[in-house]
Amino acid sequence: MNYLSILISSILLLSSLPGPQEITGPMSPEDIFRKCPGWEAVAAAYVPAPEAVERLRGVFREVLVEVVLGTWCSDSKAHVSEFLKVLELVDNPLIRAEFIAVPEDKAKRSPDLQDKGIVKIPTFIVHVDGVEKGRIIETPAKSIEQDLVDIVAK
Repeated sequence: MNYLSILISSILLLSSLPGPQEITGPMSPEDIFRKCPGWEAVAAAYVPAPEAVERLRGVFREVLVEVVLGTWCSDSKAHVSEFLKVLELVDNPLIRAEFIAVPEDKAKRSPDLQDKGIVKIPTFIVHVDGVEKGRIIETPAKSIEQDLVDIVAK
């Protein structure tokens, strides 16, 4: 199955799932799947590139990914779900993630997030050994897993 057919399948799946809800605050992966109908199905359907997954499995540095998402946002539904699938497959304890759901109304977002320069959702802020190395903003350039590999390898 090539990337285009996977993308088309994901789009068709996304369009058939229930509408978005707005939930805010810190979330765990379990919270995301429990409170956001359809996100787990998107994650289950995603097939990450095996080479990128292997490279992430081999990371020997501390990586923290701050994920700022909107439960109302279709890009979050797609890319955060994909990210969760990648984390599950990578299963590397050195790669951790923190999730924060924000309201759609930017004026209602906490000053801490505004200070981080969050403009588009989702935003994945990738820290390596405590230093921000890069961001994936709204839509990955290549794929969520390949963009992570590219940032961590900097």
